[in-house]
Amino acid sequence: MQKLSILLLPAAALLFQYCGAPASGKATTNVTTDTIPVQVMVLGAPSSLSSGVAVSGQFTTDDETMLSFKTGGIISAILVNEGDRIHKGQLLATLNLTEINAQVSQAQLNLEKAQRDYTRTQHLYADSVATLEQLQNAKTTLDVATEQVRSTHFNLDYSQIRASKDGFVLRKLANPGQVITAGTAVLQTNGADAPSVWLLRVGLSDQQWAIVHLGDKAAIQTNALPNQPLTGTVSRKSAQVDPATGSFTADIRLNGNIPSTLASGLFGKGEIFLATASSAVPHAAIGASAQNWKIPFESLLDGDGSSGYVFVATQDRKAQKIKVRIAGMEKDSVVIGEGLQEGQTLIVSGSAYLTDSSPIRIISSQR
Repeated sequence: MQKLSILLLPAAALLFQYCGAPASGKATTNVTTDTIPVQVMVLGAPSSLSSGVAVSGQFTTDDETMLSFKTGGIISAILVNEGDRIHKGQLLATLNLTEINAQVSQAQLNLEKAQRDYTRTQHLYADSVATLEQLQNAKTTLDVATEQVRSTHFNLDYSQIRASKDGFVLRKLANPGQVITAGTAVLQTNGADAPSVWLLRVGLSDQQWAIVHLGDKAAIQTNALPNQPLTGTVSRKSAQVDPATGSFTADIRLNGNIPSTLASGLFGKGEIFLATASSAVPHAAIGASAQNWKIPFESLLDGDGSSGYVFVATQDRKAQKIKVRIAGMEKDSVVIGEGLQEGQTLIVSGSAYLTDSSPIRIISSQR
């Protein structure tokens, strides 16, 4: 019995420890708030960068025209080749006119008969032999025949193709002896003799499209003219994506003296200098005052073309949301012109899960 009492004493003491606590006492636990793991980058000194968008495309003109015959038939001759210089009014191609000439002759004969019938009816009406209705019908037939002659002469004129302006033949799309229908393209021409119509047509990503604006200046180069830098202005932005390429397009209209050796279809590359950036001038004119930071695309939130937001880490391990100004886009990064400071800790991964003042846990850092 004494041995059993000794064994029960430790168990009683343990039970008293848990059951004998004061009624007002509560067990305390450590409550921790969930933190979001992020990757960060410490911003160094700002760099002097051109606030521009690199682009590439092909030279073309804004007056390229597909020329065709008004009527169908057999092509008799094409008098030019691809690359030929042409002049306004120059004869470029003709149809075999056998059929159209027959139609003109037929219309002319119908007109002569209608004129005779109308004259005869006039005399009969004057002698009270023909009625007024017969006279009016004869006049209507004469008018219809007159219009048919005009129509066939019009078709005769457009059974040949003439140059609408000075320029060049870009493509020949048919050959003599070929039977074509009305409106089928035969030649493609442009007005490249007019320097104001030259364009560099470039492709833009959706991010680039958002920050490029009409009127932005551009510097352009082409390997075909290595020692002749060109300048231009953004004159057009497409309103929808090109389904064939998956990108947007923009036209840069060339300024100044255009080299006579420039040809449609040549490859060109350049840089568009954003009017919203701190410096919208060519690269050679950008000085050390254009201070910018390059940050990863994924660190930028809610970009609207000229501004956006990023998160930075504070000293007490919280995320702070700040507004920045977008100065440009590059292949793998966004150029920020304002809003950041040297030494700030930029959150580059995990931003999508953050709100202002969210607690964070830094898992990696880079400079």
